[in-house]
Amino acid sequence: MNLDSACPQWLILQTEARLARRRAWAPYSRFQVGAAVLTVDGTVIVGCNVENASFGLTICAERVAISSAISQGFSGFTAICVSLEGSPVPCGACRQFLVEFNPQMLVLLDDVNQPEGTVPETIVLAELIPRAFHLR
Repeated sequence: MNLDSACPQWLILQTEARLARRRAWAPYSRFQVGAAVLTVDGTVIVGCNVENASFGLTICAERVAISSAISQGFSGFTAICVSLEGSPVPCGACRQFLVEFNPQMLVLLDDVNQPEGTVPETIVLAELIPRAFHLR
């Protein structure tokens, strides 16, 4: 996939996701994650993970970004960049959460151990969560 043609704003998403990652609240795991979602009108909304001592209440960066966008009146998304150290694949809960909004969303998997500007691996969300659950 040619990311420049599929998502010309990929570098902006990467930069914003990496900045958001620095604001993560991760006092227990020290596992900081940032996300930047691209709306259909080109707006970029960010999120970071927010941990809680009751681990079940922890919120992932991807869900924070989408929830923040929804609260600002956005509902259509074309791409999301997830930035963290190592293998930046969204968890199952985030995959299911994201597919609600656009199964064809591009997911940019950004390993912050790579220099900024390194093209992240990119995959279509539906490939990350085949046969996703839907209420119809």
